[in-house]
Amino acid sequence: MPITSIDTDHETLTTSIVADFAASRQRLWDAYADPRLIEQFWGPETYPATFTRHDMFPGGQSRYSMTGPEGDVAAGYWEFLSVDAPNSFEVLNGFAGEDGEPNRDMPSMRMEFAFEDTGDGSRLTVVTHFNSLEELEQLVEMGMIEGTTSAMSQIDAVLADLRTFAADIPTHMQKLSDTQVRVSRVIRGSVEDVWRAHHDVELLRKWMYGMDGWELTECVPPAGKGSSTRYRWVPGEGVDGEAFSIIGDVLDSDAPHRLVHTEQMEGYPGTTINELTLTAVPEGTLLVYVMTYESAEVRDQILATGMTDGMELSYQRLDGVLA
Repeated sequence: MPITSIDTDHETLTTSIVADFAASRQRLWDAYADPRLIEQFWGPETYPATFTRHDMFPGGQSRYSMTGPEGDVAAGYWEFLSVDAPNSFEVLNGFAGEDGEPNRDMPSMRMEFAFEDTGDGSRLTVVTHFNSLEELEQLVEMGMIEGTTSAMSQIDAVLADLRTFAADIPTHMQKLSDTQVRVSRVIRGSVEDVWRAHHDVELLRKWMYGMDGWELTECVPPAGKGSSTRYRWVPGEGVDGEAFSIIGDVLDSDAPHRLVHTEQMEGYPGTTINELTLTAVPEGTLLVYVMTYESAEVRDQILATGMTDGMELSYQRLDGVLA
């Protein structure tokens, strides 16, 4: 059990939890920065979490849900108030409704996470600030401390996975729900470089042309919120296949960390919403795409086309371009 102390102070309206780990401070920080990892321990053991959004930068947000053994779901959100990697971050933590959006009628709390080196590894101190004594007592009564203790007891197993951030691991796809998938990969380059590679026409033509033998003949990349995108791929001589175009609209853009856009094959029904998040990790940038489809059937049809393999081929080229 990594937790070494738990303290509740009714005068300052805070709870403080200190936990020690036999892993480096950077490694512990990375476990909180990666949605693939934090969802393995943020929920109590009987209420595993799924993160559908995790933007670890000031002004960014997270959305998660925890599913109980009887299928009951508890949803929550974070709003990042500050981020000082790999030393500390501060969030507003609260409850979310069935639509995943913050429920402002429920209590929220400010949480400070501080990471430091120790002689044997690292230490995490989590201080939670409550708005009133009533809210503190209400959330403690709801089992907040027991839930946090259960959640943090799972971190050691996550930290033992030393290859999670290796840049030689191929593109990984996870099904989050009937309509959502998450695609992730570490890219060898800074967050700023990876962001630029998704917005610069000349760079895009060097890595995003699809399977070998194809050409990206039209390229209108994102240009901020409200802009439209258009890409057209054409098979080269002797290559089987028909030319096609992908169009979309940019719904949100927060350079150089987050991009949300629609995606549609021109001339065909159906629209996908793609959420791209870029996070700095030791070997480069963790690229995460959360894709929301109109139905499970559409999701499975698109995955069956070999989408993940195609993305991996493109990201291999991107590694080379940024190198």
